[in-house]
Amino acid sequence: RYVPSTSRFLMPILSDKFPFVQKSSRTLECYMHNLLRVSVYIPDLRRDIIELIISKMLTLDVSAPRSEIEEVESGAQQDANGASQDDCLFDMDEEEDSPLDSSRPDGAVMVHPVAERLDMMMTVLLAYIKDICHVNGSLDIEKTKALYRDLVSVFDKVVLPTHASCHVQYYMFYLCSFRLGLAEAFLDHLWKMLHAPNQPPVLRQAAAGYMGSFMARAKFLTVSTVKACLDLLVPWLHLYINSQDSGSKAFCDVNLHGSFYTACQAVFYTLIFRHNAILEGNMKKGLAYLQGLNLERIVMCQLNPLRVCLPAVTNMFAAITRKYQLVFCYTIIERNNRNLLPVVSNSTGGNSVSTNTNPLDTFFPFDPYLLKSSGKLIEPIYQVWEEPSDCMIHVPKKKVRKGSMEEEDDFLHGGTPHGDSVVGMTPGSYDSHLHSPRSVGSPPVSFLHISKSPLLLTVTSMFQI
Repeated sequence: RYVPSTSRFLMPILSDKFPFVQKSSRTLECYMHNLLRVSVYIPDLRRDIIELIISKMLTLDVSAPRSEIEEVESGAQQDANGASQDDCLFDMDEEEDSPLDSSRPDGAVMVHPVAERLDMMMTVLLAYIKDICHVNGSLDIEKTKALYRDLVSVFDKVVLPTHASCHVQYYMFYLCSFRLGLAEAFLDHLWKMLHAPNQPPVLRQAAAGYMGSFMARAKFLTVSTVKACLDLLVPWLHLYINSQDSGSKAFCDVNLHGSFYTACQAVFYTLIFRHNAILEGNMKKGLAYLQGLNLERIVMCQLNPLRVCLPAVTNMFAAITRKYQLVFCYTIIERNNRNLLPVVSNSTGGNSVSTNTNPLDTFFPFDPYLLKSSGKLIEPIYQVWEEPSDCMIHVPKKKVRKGSMEEEDDFLHGGTPHGDSVVGMTPGSYDSHLHSPRSVGSPPVSFLHISKSPLLLTVTSMFQI
């Protein structure tokens, strides 16, 4: 039992005593583990504790961009057989431990020190989510629904407004993999936020980005669920065109029509990943469904979404729709390229000419997961990009400023994900990485002392959240 007023005075103390994010991985791990144990025996504090933890994790996440992690990890692999690394990045604390000296049981150590801390914290958080949702090896629906409500509330408050986070949002991805009903509830939540006119435009655009990326990357989603979401998004786009095409604002403007363009890109991105699943089994029926979406009207409208969406997305979408004779986009793409005016900027090194290839400031929240240890839980439920062999891609012949594609994933670079970006999970290795990343003396990542069951990849039964 605890004092009734505990929740009022304890939470500020827990927040004030949270270790600085540059402290050692061991310090962050122990404090986070104990916080989550507090949330078990004081349920009233669970939402606040999870919000505190995720806020701290986001601080780490946004301070370690994807391009920086990839550069450090690839450089370490190249130097693995040569020189040893004397010091590490961001050496701001004497207590900080070098990832290279870590003795993690599974050997999945990140060289980038910030990524290593984040990887450890994600491992603890995902293990906590699994332990809360499963009792005696089976999914407890009521506990899962209660945890879902807490996590989605924290998502709305902390994660959704954060731009360009790479990994923290995967806690929702992992939770939704437990049951199809959770994934559908999450998509419905994002959809309601997207088409709610009282929401800030930046949150509506973020919701569309999450919706498209989730539909494209979640391997546990069924084709019927993807089609149901498209049946919501595409008619909304047509209604938006109806309301704007004959008005005074019927022209391409990101500031005026940002939600429309982001929703268009979500539809294009989803079809790039899911068109094979829609067409396989019954090609005639699948083609009839895609033709019924009337994508040509969206592409040809005066708002001109192909001019705003990322070039890699528009080029792949154009190749796929041309293959199945749904839309012919190349005339519009070439016209947009001719009308794309370069921007001249002055700097100390002289004038530079560049073009803005990402006017929406787009990022895809569920781009490939780079953290090695926690990535073992994500890899089995994640849809990687597979380059189509029979689809000729038309690439516009224009120079792109170096660095303009930094936030794009392997699909957007036109390649397939590297095998070392996520680590495969063997049948017997699941329990091993649910324990503390440090080998000796660390608290086990077990919060309810329950037996652990394998991850539920695909569940066809549904329940109401």
